This record gives sequence, structure tokens and C-alpha cells, in this order.
Amino acid sequence: METLLCFMLVLSSLFSAHVSVAPQLLDALLPNGNFEEGPKPSNLNKTVIKGKYSLPKWEINGLVEYIHGGPQPGGMFFAVAHGVHAVRLGNEASISQTIAVKPGSLYSLTFGASRTCAQDEVLRVSVPSQSGDLPLQTLYSSNGGDIYAWGFRATTKVAKVTFHNPGVQEDPACGPLIDSVAIKELLPPMPTRANLVKNGDFEEGPHLLKNATNGVLLPPKQEDLTSPLPGWIVESLKAVKYIDSKHFNVPFGLAAVELVAGRESALAQVLRTIPNKTYKLTFSIGDARNGCHGSMMVEAFAGKETLKVPFTSVGKGEYKTDSLKFKAVGNMTRITFYSAFYHTSYDNFGILCGPILDRVTVTPVGYL
Repeated sequence: METLLCFMLVLSSLFSAHVSVAPQLLDALLPNGNFEEGPKPSNLNKTVIKGKYSLPKWEINGLVEYIHGGPQPGGMFFAVAHGVHAVRLGNEASISQTIAVKPGSLYSLTFGASRTCAQDEVLRVSVPSQSGDLPLQTLYSSNGGDIYAWGFRATTKVAKVTFHNPGVQEDPACGPLIDSVAIKELLPPMPTRANLVKNGDFEEGPHLLKNATNGVLLPPKQEDLTSPLPGWIVESLKAVKYIDSKHFNVPFGLAAVELVAGRESALAQVLRTIPNKTYKLTFSIGDARNGCHGSMMVEAFAGKETLKVPFTSVGKGEYKTDSLKFKAVGNMTRITFYSAFYHTSYDNFGILCGPILDRVTVTPVGYL
């Protein structure tokens, strides 16, 4: 009996050890990513943090303030939409954190960010040797609780994530507010014989903050190799929005994208095609049942072909599917989508909105 018990214990320990070393995908807040663990009172001069390592789990440089959401001295109001506390980056100030990653893997950072003073505030996000500047002058939600995603591809086993205010304002304390930071490892989408589009249903995307209801903005000028929406390029002047079925009406699956800035928010993908072969592009558009009403035409481009799909929203979460055929003129073919008009929410003119796009497929004509 004792021999059998020992054998079972050894077997159990081996099984447990095997399970514990199984790789897990990152999909969570960074350590103290919501900044709710604050500096010691002795390391604060009013709101200004004193000491490079005084903000737990973070390294700071320059004038960084620890902010409690709500009314501020001087009559200002800071909306901390995803918690109670946030940090504000003054002129040339930054915060950074070093995390363990897998070389070659694609990651997206999700973070709440908003401007607090000037109209032209910019937030620079970087992981050596990649960086991107996010313009914050456009507000996509009325409460200032915009959430952004930014993608990067790891080149080493550790990555130093840095948020930096590169601007120099008249008031040195002015600068962007950051109130939550999360990371997610993204799986590389692959085309199939039945669909040449990678991630055409948009199911693979950035981390969604639990207490966020406005979706995640995908900044402009995102390349497909490092896009926070795998496979897709945001090639426009303004962001597009990644939305989930928990808070929005989504035609298929768990996620879709919303074209929130008219012709200034374009989404594209480059496909591998066979020259002179005919293909069929199919996609669905609709409204997210988020108070966006009116004509929400979507224009689609594939090769040399163009299709305008009219859609009138009454805010009920309806959608329609359309398609066009095109002949490939080369080994690579670009498909692009954008909204023909600008929209704001019917009951809140401070919220930009637009048609949603879902289930995009490209299939060779004649494929069974």
C-alpha cells in the first residue's frame, strides 16, 4: 500500500511539474499597471514624485505627477476613467518598466491616455528599437477616458517599455495622463485556402481593460508587422476603434472594428495573390448599437476595383453583407476600407462613431 501511495505521489508531482512549465500567453495589467500602489508620502511634493524609483514597479525620469482623479487645484478636473490614480508626464518626462518577453513574439500594450492642457499633446511609446508617437489632440470619448493600443515585436528576452512626453509646453507640468497599462501576447494569424485575409474576423486583438466600455483605439500609421490588430494596417490620419461584443453590437464572434473618423480612419491589408486570377471580397458592415445614426456608407477597395456599400443606421445594431470581384494585377493586392462620412453619437456629440466592419474574406473564384 505504501509503495502504491509513493508511486502515485511521484506521478502526481511529475504531472504537476509538467503543467507548471507549460508556456502561458501574457494578457494582463503590468505590475502596478493601474498605478493604485502609490509612492510613500515622504516621496511626494504635493503631486510631484521625488526619486527615480519612488513609484512602485516603475522607473521615472523628469517631472512626473501622481494624480488622484477628480477636481484639481486651480479649477481643473482630471478624469481617471479606469481606476482612482494616474500619472501625468511633464515636459520631457517619462515612466518605464522592464518586462520579460519572448524574442520574435508580437505584443500589444493597452493603456488609458488623455491630454490635460494643450491641444497638441503627444505621447511617445517605445520599446527598443521601436517607437511611435500618439497624437492626443482628438478626443474620441466625452469623459476623456480614451484607451489606446500599440504593438511591438520583441527582439530580446526583456523589453523596456517607456511612455514619454516629448513636448515642451509653456507650463512644465502640462502633459498626457496615463491611468492604466496592460500587455497581451498576440498570436500570428495565418491565411488559408478558404480565406486569404489574416484575422478577417478580428478575433485576435489587444487586451481589453475590464472596466472599459468605450473600446480600444488603434492609432494611425500602424504597420502590419507590429500592428496591435494582427494582420491589419491602420494607414490613416486618425485611429480606428477595436470593439468587443460585451459592450457593443458585433455581427459575428467576439470583436469587430469601428471606423470612427470617416475617410481619416482607413484599415488595410496586403494579400498574396496570383496575377490575373479572379477573387471575391466579402465583408459585413453595420452599426454597433451605440447611438450612431444616419448614413454610414463604407467604401472598399481591392486591386483596381471599388465598391460603395450604403447603410443607414437607426441605432438598432443591424448589419448587411456585400461583396465584389476583382482581378489580381500582381503577386500582392491591397484591400482597404474606410467610412465615407463623419459621425458623432446621437445623444452625445462629444463621441466620434461610425460603421463597424466584420468578417472580411477573400476567396479565389471557383474555390469549393
